[in-house]
Amino acid sequence: MRSRALWLASLAALFAGLGCHQDMWLQPKALSQTKTPVFANAAASRASVRGTVEFGKPMTDEAYYTGRVNGVPVSEFPIPVTEELLRRGKERFMVNCSHCHGAIGNGKGMIAQRGFTLARPVGNYHSERLRNMPIGHFFEVITNGYGTMYPMKSRIKPADRWAIAAYIRVLQRSQYTPIQQIPQEEAARLEALPREPGQDAPPEPKIMQPKPAMPAGANL
Repeated sequence: MRSRALWLASLAALFAGLGCHQDMWLQPKALSQTKTPVFANAAASRASVRGTVEFGKPMTDEAYYTGRVNGVPVSEFPIPVTEELLRRGKERFMVNCSHCHGAIGNGKGMIAQRGFTLARPVGNYHSERLRNMPIGHFFEVITNGYGTMYPMKSRIKPADRWAIAAYIRVLQRSQYTPIQQIPQEEAARLEALPREPGQDAPPEPKIMQPKPAMPAGANL
């Protein structure tokens, strides 16, 4: 019995040894600061992809990453506002925000129209309160959430949050701009556009009338 046990142990050790491979250890790989024929400049170490944030790297730009400076929402954009930024902001707004806030930001998105406002009204960007809010407020709300709106910082990167905030300002100006602030040429062009009768006064919303009660015993 003892010799049989030793024989089985030796056999197990043999199979265990056959299962040990050093393929991953001996595989071809690029070591740091070495040469490689893969890339044109023969450098194995590559520069970080544009937009990469190093793990643990301090985010020292308080205005850009928080929308605040010394605890106060910023009133100026920490990045240049360009046409490209606004186009990106519109695209991200339609994806992430329009279902609640509506395509023009009036708080009447499809989710709001289906009863979400029973919990808390969806923000209307064209209210006097939000028109007067500094731009950092919108970035902060997108980042940390507000009311029943959950935080979006894990879903939307800072650059896109600023793009959305910029597009919100565009929506606000599109719906509320004093005629005196519109250039004369643009105002004349708008006045020359054809209008439907009563266009300046939007139609009243239709009110659903309750159906009359069915008499007792009626077939459904």
